[in-house]
Amino acid sequence: MVPFTKMAACASPRSEIAAGRPCPLEAERGGGARCCRCPCGGRRGAMLALVAKAAARPCGLLKPTALGKIPGRFHVHQEALPHLPVPPLQQTLDRYLLALQPIISEEELNHTQGLVAEFCKPGGVGERLQKGLERRAKKTENWLSDWWLKTAYLEYRLPVVVHSSPALVLPKQDFLDRQGQLRFAAKLIEGILDFKSMIDNETLPVEYMGGKPLCMNQYYHILSSCRIPGPKRDSIVSYAKGKSQSRHITVVHNFQFFELDVYNSDGSPLTTDQIFVQLEKIWNTSLQTNKEPIGILTTNHRNSWAKAYNNLLKDNTNKESVRAIEKSICTICLDAPMPRVSDDTYKSSVAAQMLHGGGSRLNSGNRWFDKTIQFIIAEDGSFGLVYEHAPAEGPPIVALLDHIVEYTKKPKLLKSPTTPLPMPKKLRFNITPEIKNDIEKAKQDLNMLVEDLDIKVLVFHQFGKDFPKSEKISPDAFIQLALQLAYYRMYGHSCATYESASLRMFRLGRTDTIRSTSVASLKFVQSMDSPDKSDQEKANLLRRAIQAHREYTDMAVRGNAIDRHLLGLKLQAIEDLVSIPELFMDTAYAIAMHFNLSTSQVPAKTDCVMCFGPVVPDGYGICYNPMDEHINFAISAFNSCADTNAARMAHYLEKALLDMRVLLQSAPRSKL
Repeated sequence: MVPFTKMAACASPRSEIAAGRPCPLEAERGGGARCCRCPCGGRRGAMLALVAKAAARPCGLLKPTALGKIPGRFHVHQEALPHLPVPPLQQTLDRYLLALQPIISEEELNHTQGLVAEFCKPGGVGERLQKGLERRAKKTENWLSDWWLKTAYLEYRLPVVVHSSPALVLPKQDFLDRQGQLRFAAKLIEGILDFKSMIDNETLPVEYMGGKPLCMNQYYHILSSCRIPGPKRDSIVSYAKGKSQSRHITVVHNFQFFELDVYNSDGSPLTTDQIFVQLEKIWNTSLQTNKEPIGILTTNHRNSWAKAYNNLLKDNTNKESVRAIEKSICTICLDAPMPRVSDDTYKSSVAAQMLHGGGSRLNSGNRWFDKTIQFIIAEDGSFGLVYEHAPAEGPPIVALLDHIVEYTKKPKLLKSPTTPLPMPKKLRFNITPEIKNDIEKAKQDLNMLVEDLDIKVLVFHQFGKDFPKSEKISPDAFIQLALQLAYYRMYGHSCATYESASLRMFRLGRTDTIRSTSVASLKFVQSMDSPDKSDQEKANLLRRAIQAHREYTDMAVRGNAIDRHLLGLKLQAIEDLVSIPELFMDTAYAIAMHFNLSTSQVPAKTDCVMCFGPVVPDGYGICYNPMDEHINFAISAFNSCADTNAARMAHYLEKALLDMRVLLQSAPRSKL
């Protein structure tokens, strides 16, 4: 992983210290780590019957504002969850050497074997660091969660745009004008408030994976929260509970921000009709298109943004406006129409719009990228969202989205009150020459990033998850092997591959890494185009590779993968103020952490796809949503790398999926 300077964001570390960074999303509701959002049925006893009804209260993963401990049903649920284990040292080191085999030379492997032997000898540095981790595990709710939040997110200094914040591309809506845009936005806001009521009342259904209840903590941080830039480390504020609980949504139109109160004085939420009237007021008072795009400051490098943020807040009017944005439930971005493109490239263009807004001349100033969730609704029907990754992985975002999409389809039931509502408050900013200069610099940097991003949305229509299921194969493992085959055919070798695995079986669990490149996957991809192997032999190798992926997935979701353990050992050394062990300075470790393929499965009921940027300059970011009869893929790369191309990867991926289907159909299952 040399150099470490431009490791991106959603799947593994961009910082050398992090040595592993979260893929935007967990593979927890499909493939190997499936999750149902309803209880799995009896035989759990009275305690788990209560848990099945339980919901979730924040558990201190983030620094809250006015968040007290509130005993409730969720407290019972969270307390019943197991703690994240610290895997046995020898087990992790053995599996680390196994993971290295398909991606480094024999000479490099021999060298690393010597370093591993030195690291784990009795009484050595490995044993001391392992004991330190075990002590930490005994005295904390989760030995990893605080470290992970800091190293993977809050201390990460590249812009959150593209590098860290994932986006969701949703089906185009059937409105084509301002009225349709605002009516849809009003219904969407009502759906958000309906979901928020389940959070506030602790009535969210507990999610399950493999029959085990999952930690619901992340749900309590996706609304009413915001990231705050700092010179060396950012922070997160939450206004989900207490006296300062959020009662408004931020709406932004033509780069102008508004505070929209969404509750009546009696605490009841506004109806769709009421919200629509308020949105019309906002639209009619923000027609000017020459306003300074203050939101574009949030696209900058975190250190530059922290400096500009402090400068911005010197003015009391600016400070009040920024605080109103930070305290809001979420942001609704009413975008101008996207530039017209062909039907073939429409979804790819929407993905770019959702990730970065299209640049300073389009909609990038119509955002506040530090806000945890921003729903984006363009006048031409383009629709999606972008979210700041620190508080949560993808599944809680997708669950919120699925709920809202279903809600928008419901007929209107409530008759709206006729009482007139006050004008939504416009958030004003005083732009000094210094702030103007910061905005211009942010525009330049963002426009370069926009030009650099290469993104392709592929809707694979030939089959969906039903085909691998018919072959008794995990759809996720099947897709991961197709990615391995596509990459091998393009480059002639395998690479370190990151797939996110959920650790939500454990209290405050986030993610670990499924290393999809294995000895078994390499044997399969090498054989696929070999004339020396029969179809039966190739099919057997494919099934063995799929089985290896399933086994690694099961190991990862049970807290026994290697990446977070290795990170913990490294961070323990830093905390103990001892020198970094040679194992972590080794070339092989750098190669293992240089994820040319950063991938994530994010299943949803809605026909959508999540997207995110690559995590290394010469890599790909690939996210997918397997539907029954088709698969949605989003593939990203950087134009500045001559060796990568998103459309080319899409072509090879499509061919790999088709070839693997033909192979399995031509070679019946045999005993492996």
